[in-house]
Amino acid sequence: MEKIKIASAIGYSPEDAAPRLLASGRGKTAERIIAIAEEAGVAVVEESALATMLDAGVQPGGLIPVWCWEATAKILAFVRTELALK
Repeated sequence: MEKIKIASAIGYSPEDAAPRLLASGRGKTAERIIAIAEEAGVAVVEESALATMLDAGVQPGGLIPVWCWEATAKILAFVRTELALK
């Protein structure tokens, strides 16, 4: 059985209390989220556990729950570093 791809796009703005889920999807939608990120030059980080939790419990536009902050912070720090190196 083939594993269904899950993808989430997250972002942070200083005026928000926490990072937000910008988009989330499975299958073809996940593939499109990844393609859009790659086309825009955004780093893509594979973190399936976080993507699964966000897909199951957060609506797009919603704040990332506190129990996901550590994983989210690591991803955002990585992406920020990648952008700084370009």
